[in-house]
Amino acid sequence: MSDELPRDRRLPLTDRLSPRHAAYARILAAHEEALRSGSPGYVDPASGFFVFTAGELWERGTCCESGCRHCPYAEGPRGPRGLPPDV
Repeated sequence: MSDELPRDRRLPLTDRLSPRHAAYARILAAHEEALRSGSPGYVDPASGFFVFTAGELWERGTCCESGCRHCPYAEGPRGPRGLPPDV
């Protein structure tokens, strides 16, 4: 996909990563660092699992229906207040 990832799609859906999660800030920091560096994903600081970034998923062009934490195609509340960062 040639379009840039929309800013409001950088944050995970709240039903896939609760803002109340003990490692929420560390997870978002790892995600942002991976996005900045162009990495396809990051190692989750809480679980140790590899997680794809919203940018990598956006580049695929469609949702894979796997329930990815950072899926940019799924609809619903995002971020710590359940809103996109620009709202």
